Amino acid sequence: MSLRNIATVYRKEMLEAIRDRRTLISTIVVPILLFPVLTVGMGYAAVSLIGEATRQPARVMILGGQDSPAVVEGLKKTRNLIVVPESADYISQISSKKIRAAVEIPSGLQSSGTDNPPVKIYIYAGDLKSASAASRIEKFFTEYRDTIARERLAAEKLPASLLKPFEIKQQNVVSAEKVAGETVGGIIPYLVIIMCLTGAMYPAMDLTAGEKERATMETILSSPISRTHLVLGKFLLVVSASLVTAALSVTSMGISSWAFQQFQDPSSGVHIKIGLIAVLSVFMVALPLAVLFSAALITIALFAKSYKEAQSYISPLMVVVIVPAVAAMLPGVELTPRLSLVPILNVSLLCKDLIAGNYHWNAIALIFLSTSLYAAAALFIAVKMFQRESVLFRS
Repeated sequence: MSLRNIATVYRKEMLEAIRDRRTLISTIVVPILLFPVLTVGMGYAAVSLIGEATRQPARVMILGGQDSPAVVEGLKKTRNLIVVPESADYISQISSKKIRAAVEIPSGLQSSGTDNPPVKIYIYAGDLKSASAASRIEKFFTEYRDTIARERLAAEKLPASLLKPFEIKQQNVVSAEKVAGETVGGIIPYLVIIMCLTGAMYPAMDLTAGEKERATMETILSSPISRTHLVLGKFLLVVSASLVTAALSVTSMGISSWAFQQFQDPSSGVHIKIGLIAVLSVFMVALPLAVLFSAALITIALFAKSYKEAQSYISPLMVVVIVPAVAAMLPGVELTPRLSLVPILNVSLLCKDLIAGNYHWNAIALIFLSTSLYAAAALFIAVKMFQRESVLFRS
């Protein structure tokens, strides 16, 4: 094994990669901008959309209520509610978002005593504006119900405190890091994993299928360097690109988290804090994953005859990576010894725990070891494929 030959190939490929605009964009520009855009841009968009939904007047329909004029009049005077005439096609109007909700007032609500039928609110489940309109309607009827209860208590000369004999309050007892782990702990590992993959993708395709397309593969193979040294030099370049992308991603993540902490509203109830140790831990866990991705991408792209063909081969790999990464975000999916052996999913679940400040050292060792073994196997296959003439010069 000649480290000098590997270093020579590595320097040569590094110089060519630096000149490649696609590699620079995928390796440097995208990871630097991704997390600030998601943190600031999507956060601002989410706050704006929620704020608009709560402020914008909603068109609603009242069904029935002819014998409860005070209730109907109160609804019409409720802030940010626009009552439209009653119609039999209220379901289709809600479905087409012409109205946001419809409320059915049971007969005799205003005049009867107890045991009234329920007030039904028809909504478009999943629609933010429909949920906001339903919330306003429900708030009106809750206040109306409490008013009736207070009046009846007063008529019996009983204190109003009977209506609420005690208060219920929720108190957070965990750290801000653990809150961040539950809030964004599944999203951040997903993005870091995707960045590791995309950072290695373009260099891997360029160093294999790209050289075939440019007809430079034969020239490189005719040099007085063994094919093992050639593939290791190329492999190290792809790993470097993946690690740089991962490093820039977690650095951008840490800076974005710090900036979010500085500018977030303390009264908003959203407190996301990602510590420096968590950021470094995520990067360390991503190391063997970057090796695995790099070796796998080189092997797959080596079978292609052109850059475009390599893209079509690698596209299914994106699905293979995304599915387990997304699975880690599903509720109830937690790190277990069995899942610690599942590639990609184990890293995603571990990163989620690390962001929450949970360090399970046995699981960390098992995941790091298993991912390293998968990466070594992928690298072994890549070296073997590079030594096969039928693969290098496939027609």
